[in-house]
Amino acid sequence: MKPAVHGFFDVATNTITYVVVEPEGRACAVIDSVLDFDQASGRTDTRSADAVVEFIRDQGLRLEWVLETHVHADHLSAAPYLQERLGGKIGIGDRITVVQETFGKIFNEGTRFQRDGSQFDRLFREGDVLMIGQLRGEVLHTPGHTPACLTYVIGDAAFVGDTLFMPDFGTARCDFPGGSAETMWHSVQKILSLPEETRIFVGHDYKAPGREEFAWETTVGAQKALNVHVGAGKSREDFVALRQKRDATLGMPRLILPSLQVNMRAGQMPEPEDNGLSYLKLPINGL
Repeated sequence: MKPAVHGFFDVATNTITYVVVEPEGRACAVIDSVLDFDQASGRTDTRSADAVVEFIRDQGLRLEWVLETHVHADHLSAAPYLQERLGGKIGIGDRITVVQETFGKIFNEGTRFQRDGSQFDRLFREGDVLMIGQLRGEVLHTPGHTPACLTYVIGDAAFVGDTLFMPDFGTARCDFPGGSAETMWHSVQKILSLPEETRIFVGHDYKAPGREEFAWETTVGAQKALNVHVGAGKSREDFVALRQKRDATLGMPRLILPSLQVNMRAGQMPEPEDNGLSYLKLPINGL
């Protein structure tokens, strides 16, 4: 089946949120939603999520899933906001527990912060199946960028999160806690083993040098032939060396500290303190 895929590009974080619609029906899923956040003021805004809500309502669609490809380090998830307005279940990979344990320690979270993934409605494992109306989706565990990264193969479309970018930009970094370039290589091979005509939808785009427009749709065949990091017969050893050398030059994402604290809670803010306000921590020299 060939789902209809609608991308919503967030300029501030270079994130693409996807609405995936069953071909002959009204069921849909949202993948990798964005809650706008101004770090200087600590204020959130829902304009990006509202555009998705408006689209789903205008099209008369029924939201069944709010899916995360992983715990994002560059934007806050709007999953609870979408669920409150449109319904649906929030899903992520079952290795979220590893991420919660790692960053629960870094942020010195107390015992009330559950590290069992219970903040989410569904924890997916390799090979799990999800249905969007009559549209079938299958889950691939594709770690490397983070331990909990998933690829959702829905009909003829694969939503790869941050594992692969457009062919002219390559792959995602692997230097976050729990990341691994070696693991990433094997995850990419799993994606590239899908049929060559499979449509691939990436989680971000930054416009590679020389490209004037943002883009987020490609194919398995194009990735195998053209991806500058893993295509055209490049070896595992070359990829690992390239990825590790490049990662050593990268600074932390601008919103990594607020994003991790919120996203490991399924998009919820930390519990309010006795004055009714939620607070995000800034660990000094913690990352």
